[in-house]
This record gives sequence, C-alpha cells and structure tokens, in this order.
Amino acid sequence: MSPPRSITDVTDAWPGWTAVLETLSFRAGHNTAMVMLAATLLGLAAGVVGVFAMLRRRSLMSDALSHATLPGIAAAFLLTAAIGGESRAMPVLLAGAAVTAILGVLCVHGLLRHTRLHEDAAIGIVLSVFFGAGVVLLSWIQQVAPAGAAGLEGFIHGQTAAMGSGDAQLMAAIAVAAVCGTGLLLKEFALTCFDEAFAAAGGWPTGRIDLVLMALLVTVTVAGLQAVGLLLVVAMLIIPPAAARFWTDRLWTLVLAAGLIGAACGYFGSATSSLLPRKPAGAVIVLVAGGVFAASLLLAPRRGVLAQTLRRLGLRLRIAGDHVLEAAHDRGDGRLPAAALGHLAAVRGWSRGFTAIVLRSLHRTGRLQRGDGGIVLTEAGRRDGARVSRNHRLWEAYLVTHADIAPSHVDWSVDQVEHVLPEAVVAELERTLAAADAAGARAPA
Repeated sequence: MSPPRSITDVTDAWPGWTAVLETLSFRAGHNTAMVMLAATLLGLAAGVVGVFAMLRRRSLMSDALSHATLPGIAAAFLLTAAIGGESRAMPVLLAGAAVTAILGVLCVHGLLRHTRLHEDAAIGIVLSVFFGAGVVLLSWIQQVAPAGAAGLEGFIHGQTAAMGSGDAQLMAAIAVAAVCGTGLLLKEFALTCFDEAFAAAGGWPTGRIDLVLMALLVTVTVAGLQAVGLLLVVAMLIIPPAAARFWTDRLWTLVLAAGLIGAACGYFGSATSSLLPRKPAGAVIVLVAGGVFAASLLLAPRRGVLAQTLRRLGLRLRIAGDHVLEAAHDRGDGRLPAAALGHLAAVRGWSRGFTAIVLRSLHRTGRLQRGDGGIVLTEAGRRDGARVSRNHRLWEAYLVTHADIAPSHVDWSVDQVEHVLPEAVVAELERTLAAADAAGARAPA
C-alpha cells in the first residue's frame, strides 16, 4: 500500500493483490504477523468462552468486566510510576485491569446476594461506577504526567497498531490459556449451564464453577483490551457464539463453530486493518463479526430467516392446497367451479396471486387439472383430498366425543390440526373412536 502523499492526505488507497496475499499468508512483516496471530487466537478464545457465557446468560457480565478494567489500568500506571518502575509495561497494565475486573465481578455477586436488585441493575451499577472512576483517573493522569500517559486512552477503543511483538505474544499466551482452561472444564460448564439444579443436587460446586467461568471471562477480556478496546471486547464474547448458534444444536459443535468464527473474525479483521492502516483494527474486527452474524441470521439452513421464511411459505402453500383438495373432494365429483374456488379464496383470505400460486403448485405435483371454468382433481388429488377430509372428520369426532367440546366450537381447531396429523396419530384416532363406538353399542339401553 502506498504511503500518504502529505500529512493532510487522509484518503485510503486500495491494496494490490500482492499485498493482500502477503498479509493473509503472514508475510507482511514480523510485527504484523504477530498481531494477526494474536488477534486470531483472541477470537478463538472469545468464541469458546463466550459460548458458556451465552448459555449461562452471563453475556452482559463481560460488558461490566470490560468497563471495570479501566480504573485498574489507570491505578497500575500510577502505582508503578510512584515506585519508579516502567509504568507503561503491558504486563503491569493488564495485571491492574485483571484486578479491578475481578473486583467488579465480586461487586456484582455481592449486590445480587445481599440486595434485592436484579442482575441487569447490578451489572449497570458496577459498569457505570467503575468506568466513571477510570475516566476520572485517566483525566488526572493526563494532568500530572501528560508525557508518560500517552496511549493509555487507546485501551478504551483499542490500539492494535501500537502493539509490539512482546505484547502480541502475551495476548496470544493469555488466549491459549483461556482455551485450555475451558477445554479442561467443558463437562462442568455444560452441566452447570444446562441444569444447575441437577448439578447442585449431585454435589457439584456450582458456585465455584460459575466463578471459574467468570475468571475465564476476565482473562479473555483482559487479553483483548489492546486489540479491540474495552468498549468492543464484549462483542467478541457475544457475537461469535450467537452466530454459531444459528448453525447447530449440539454443544461440542457449537463450541467448535464459535471458536472458528471468532478466530476467522480476528484473522480477517486484523488483516483488513493492516491493509487499510487508517481503519482501527478493533472496530474492523467487530464489523467482520457483525457481518458473519448477519449472514448466519439470514442463511443458516434451519434457524436462518430465509430458511424459516421458505418453510413457512411452504407450509402455508401446503395447507392452502389441502383446503382446495378437500373442498373439491367434498363436492363428490372432484370438481371445483370458478365461483366455488373464488368463494373459498375469499373465506380463507387468499389474494388472487396467492391463489394462482397454490393452483400452480397443485398442477405441478399432478393433483389437479384445469377444466372449463374451474379445476378437476386427478386420481392423486382425490386420494389427498380424501385423506384431508378423513383427518378433519376424525379430529372433529375426537374433540366432540372425548374432549367434551361443543360441535359448534370445534371447526377452527380442527382446521388448524388436520393438515399436520401424522399417520400414526390418525391410526390411533381411528382405533380410539372404533373402541368408543363398540363400547357404546354393547352398553345396555
């Protein structure tokens, strides 16, 4: 990528394919490669740990943790400067962030245990108070030590470009430790997330398991401070698990998918920021994660919006087709004149376009033919119409006979159920009603 022509040039030039391939293959320089590797491992750790935070309904706790790190960073800077140490050393600042993050967790738990506040209120109180204290300390640091404090505000929004190889290695090590800790306690976390009462009854220390999960959240939050900032690190803990949840119902697959999504977001986000240096890495990583979430929301095969829309449309078309087949079958001759079809569409609230789609679907599946002034059922259409009509009568008779519902009140519920009765249920209804009729016939007058 070509450098800016002047200090006032704020335009971005698109990188060439050579620069893109070099960056994606970790050949754009040692520091860039280390930052990309650290961001990838951070995304992996955030996705894996975030799964259990999501299942445990602790996602917003990570927001409180991230905001609670700011006073720790400022306090670590002041304390180290007072004793004559390297006040901007990354391990020192991250250690201070971890201390106040843990203190924030303890404050939330204390408010929940000793007051009547709900969790959202406790998190909001801790988040705002700790962040306000951090802002005050930062403003004071900038007054008493303006030169040494340069860059501390980067922890708020993230400052990946300022990371050195040592900082990236430290962040990667913390992320790997978080992933390993989660893997060792995967069974305990799963048990606590899905059935805490059963775990407690079985003697599992659910309180301590919960605290370990919070400790892992603290670890990932602290690791991501310089990469994405304390305001956006919560997105790395929430978005990858939420995106992965659209694709699977199995825990192991969910953990793996969330980790891979988080790693991909960290990798491509940091690479994009490297190729476009004027774009902050933290924000780009979160935007990539948001794009993955939007794609999952729309395109997931079972839970996606598009798949659900198609399934609902298909179900609506099938039910409407059943109504047409039943109406034609009940006339006796398998014919439905145009006037009767128009009346059916008006009663059902079908538009002219929807009615045409229903008829086209039935014609394509070989269940009706177009006739003069109406439609005519084929042999397959007659069988399906008879099946729907039989289900209607069976369920209607069952509700009247066994559920004590008046005949005038069963039509709507029957109309909803008759299209989804499986054959096993139909056979059971037939046996039940036959046995009731036989018992009634044997009863004395």
